[in-house]
Amino acid sequence: MSNITNIPNKKYPVLSALRNFFEHRALWLYLIYDEAGKEGLDLEPIARKAIKRCGVYQGELLAKKGDRNSLKSLKKNLFGYVGRQIFEMKIVESTDTTLGVDFHYCPLVNAWKKQDCSDKQIDTLCDIAMCGDRGIAEIYGAVVDLPKTIAKGDGVCELRFHKIEANS
Repeated sequence: MSNITNIPNKKYPVLSALRNFFEHRALWLYLIYDEAGKEGLDLEPIARKAIKRCGVYQGELLAKKGDRNSLKSLKKNLFGYVGRQIFEMKIVESTDTTLGVDFHYCPLVNAWKKQDCSDKQIDTLCDIAMCGDRGIAEIYGAVVDLPKTIAKGDGVCELRFHKIEANS
């Protein structure tokens, strides 16, 4: 039995439709990962690199819209109204050097649960997917920590972006 609880509080038809797009992306990741495993291939290192590369690409696009030296700019350009509704996000801190965002629902986890993935598989797939956020953070001169994740059975995903101190 799964220890993961992931139930949306907001259930509007338009939100459900948008969440389905994220679920579909998560389904691709799982099915490619699963088929590679059936062939005896370890896709994890490749998936991590590819998804981080996607995050770096996305981070570069986001940075062109604002100030890559400010995590306030990242908040403005990445965590807009629609995304905050889909993932039921709450911005808990936003400065130039730190950004804290809590996710109270995850459509990716929902997709993996629909495929009867084990809790361990969901945790692994989530961490692979988070490589995209790590790539975005890198463009902003930051790292992202995940003290809690829905995929580990916590009731929330806590994303904490922190600027990296430059060596003098």
